[in-house]
Amino acid sequence: MKEIESLYHQLLAPSDELVSEIAALDGDIMILGVGGKMGPSLAKLARQAVEKSGTKKKVFGVARFSEPGLQEELSSNGIETIKADLLEDLHLQALPAVKNVLYLAGTKFGTTGKESFTWAMNAYLPGRVAQQFSDSRIVVFSTGNVYPLTPITMGGADEQVQPQPIGEYAQSCLGRERLFQYYGGKNNTPTLIYRLNYANDVTYGVLLEIARSVKEKRAIDLSMGHVNVIWQGDANEFALRSFNFCSVPSKILNIAGPETISVRWLANQFGNLFRETPKFINEERDTALLSNAAESFRLFGYPKVPLKKMIELIVGWINEGGKTINKPTHFQERAGQF
Repeated sequence: MKEIESLYHQLLAPSDELVSEIAALDGDIMILGVGGKMGPSLAKLARQAVEKSGTKKKVFGVARFSEPGLQEELSSNGIETIKADLLEDLHLQALPAVKNVLYLAGTKFGTTGKESFTWAMNAYLPGRVAQQFSDSRIVVFSTGNVYPLTPITMGGADEQVQPQPIGEYAQSCLGRERLFQYYGGKNNTPTLIYRLNYANDVTYGVLLEIARSVKEKRAIDLSMGHVNVIWQGDANEFALRSFNFCSVPSKILNIAGPETISVRWLANQFGNLFRETPKFINEERDTALLSNAAESFRLFGYPKVPLKKMIELIVGWINEGGKTINKPTHFQERAGQF
């Protein structure tokens, strides 16, 4: 396990490009919603980049910190943690003024049946945050779910494709974008809308879900037969480097892997490594939720961690019994019910 963990941490280290850009960035960094899936690793990456840059920037992490031990873990890594419920105005207004804000707060899982809370988190709160941090640069995490399903031969929806969100989760995420766009224009706040689809780590993600299904001899649903995936470390890098591209009006940027990947092919790759024969249900359709991230590659270069490296690392992690997060992506969902 030590060898796998060592490789994993190497793939999360900041690049020279990130360190250079963090050194040149003016002001401290705040991550709102640091307690989610990507938040802790993003905060640690920002802190490492600051340390390597030799600057004195602070990295703040704000969350409710409902997960035991997370606040202490982040604090021990040099991150200045603030426990707050962002839906409470007094908590939001008490936050320090910071030049660079990463907005990760939101909800997806279990949104069906909790639609009002979903809209409060994903649409109401963004308007309050945009007003509170009107003097900052803001990178707003969003999702490729705002796009319609597109033909797999199209190469994914690029930033010019008009949103057609399916279901209330995706609709509320478009609401999030619109509120930041509105207040960004009104208050001259440089903003970037960061549409992510899908980040993968050894602890969660589409690749892990497919791998575990193969390993555990569970059938894989091919209804959403093609996906995009990107290493979480690369997605975090691109998020921090996105401060340089915040603008008025706001810039929209897709973040995804470069390949349109067959779910069947992925399952067979894992099957070869686990020496298992994958099981499938349903058939591939001619459309899928796919993003074209060519613009991000123009700005940042291609992701550093290739697909097969991710596959091999996840297989090793599973075989060694590594810890995982029980937060399924529901990538198979075509009707927007999360």
